[in-house]
Amino acid sequence: MRNPYVRTASSLYINYFLLGMVNIILASNMPFLIKQLDTNSAGISYMISALGIGRVLTYGLSGVLSDRFGRKPVILVSGVLMAVFLIGIPLSPNYQIAFAFAILAGVANSAMDAGTYPALMEAFPQNSGSANVMVKAFISIGATILPLAIFFLAEHDLFYGMAFFVPALIYLVNVLMLWTLPFPNHRKVEQVQVTKHDGLPRFSTEPTFWREGIALIVISFTSNGLYALPQIWLPTYGEAILGMTSGSAVKLLSYYSMGGLLSVVMLAFLLRRFVRPVTVLLIYPIITLVSICVLLVVKSPVIGTVNAFVLGFSTAGVFQLTLTVMAEFFWKNKGTMTGIISTAGGVSAIVIPVVTGLIQSHASILQIFMFDAVVAVAAIIGALYILHRYRQVMAHD
Repeated sequence: MRNPYVRTASSLYINYFLLGMVNIILASNMPFLIKQLDTNSAGISYMISALGIGRVLTYGLSGVLSDRFGRKPVILVSGVLMAVFLIGIPLSPNYQIAFAFAILAGVANSAMDAGTYPALMEAFPQNSGSANVMVKAFISIGATILPLAIFFLAEHDLFYGMAFFVPALIYLVNVLMLWTLPFPNHRKVEQVQVTKHDGLPRFSTEPTFWREGIALIVISFTSNGLYALPQIWLPTYGEAILGMTSGSAVKLLSYYSMGGLLSVVMLAFLLRRFVRPVTVLLIYPIITLVSICVLLVVKSPVIGTVNAFVLGFSTAGVFQLTLTVMAEFFWKNKGTMTGIISTAGGVSAIVIPVVTGLIQSHASILQIFMFDAVVAVAAIIGALYILHRYRQVMAHD
């Protein structure tokens, strides 16, 4: 029997395809925004950070609202808010209003996460890991297509705001589609899991926030840090350490993205029957640590390119799988716990660039990747503890 939520999931993935564009849309249109808002590149950078601030401040509230009122209302509101942001930025008369729209986009992002991840887990309880990790695939595809769209607009002398308005229109159309589509009743799903367990593991001992929850927060923080840091510093590493030209160094990010896309596609297949999400949480940081060590020791453009691909492969999808494992431990409050775990990831997105920037100002790019290795070790320790607790807490019939 076909799953009744396939169309719903397709629309949810469309939201994240568009979010992949939103994540880079301000940076990609920086020259236009600098002129329009009478600011500089630092000002646009602060606007980009405003998205992170909006997410961090509202993840907790969004999770609570998702558990209380359901996934659908929260997701519908997030789509409308994202459309408002996309329409508002090109029409903003000054920097302050544009900054407020950027914060609004962060709020929309937090609501989207708090509603979508639990909804996917409830719609596909037997394949929740695969369903969640596909979110990352659609984000990557959106981020790949937007630069091509911006290039097309520039080549044809079209208004840069079209790159904002078209995604906004798609968001609004998708909101109308989601309005008509069915969502799992999260309260009914929880009750079914209480009485029948729905094929999920039983608890031999009750998990607690202060053990499993804290460990998952650590993994969320480190997973986002390990994913973001190479995106920021790989081009600098390529130029300063490998002696690559600026153009060749930037291409390292393309290999990084290719590795990430391959990873999420592979995980979507493997997680169905061959490997548990909790196992990937340990394996991927180990691969990341090995790759970082090679970057630090072997200073070769060829090896650097291969390592960029491997880093993208081993850091993609870990955050989504953290949410999947979280839902296995704390399925009664998936929305609330999604908010808490996502807040840790959002804080990482703010803290890691600041810390690495300070390291760069007082040391070299190699020290930044040494710091990255330390973050990977912390991720491995957290994953080892979670895997240990998972084997203790979960017990099949």
